[in-house]
Amino acid sequence: MKTATEDESGEHPCGDLGQVICLAAFMAVWILDTFYLGFSTFLARFVPLAVRLMMAGPALLLSFYLVRAAHGVIAHGADRSPALIKDGAFARLRHPLYGGSLLFYLSFVLASFSLIAGAVLAGVFFFYNFIAAYEEEFLERKYGSEYREYRRKVPRWLPRLRAVRFD
Repeated sequence: MKTATEDESGEHPCGDLGQVICLAAFMAVWILDTFYLGFSTFLARFVPLAVRLMMAGPALLLSFYLVRAAHGVIAHGADRSPALIKDGAFARLRHPLYGGSLLFYLSFVLASFSLIAGAVLAGVFFFYNFIAAYEEEFLERKYGSEYREYRRKVPRWLPRLRAVRFD
């Protein structure tokens, strides 16, 4: 049986706490490995910092874009009727907030080449994929064929360059 909060939001009951735990665990591992222990950052010796930052920069910028754009759509969503959001960042990626968060993590891995942080990122990805699947099941129950069409046209994790237009 669903709780009232779950029915209204469609978010996984452990989603917010899980995201905080993922962030704390990732940052602790990344900081320890990158700045103190250096267990798995040996590849960074072969790639100059400038090159690593040029790889990390676009991922970080795209993460900020996705999160900002998604928050903008959601913030203006309070003025809308309760409908499936299919515009803005949501026309490029089904989970732009989660996608932006994952790119944020990836930018740190690219900047440091920390293999341990990369392994933690893989675990974080599985968690995000789990909560995304949970939310998608909720949205399919709520919006039916409209959501199935949206899911068919808009990717879950790799953003489309061109936004999908829904008529």
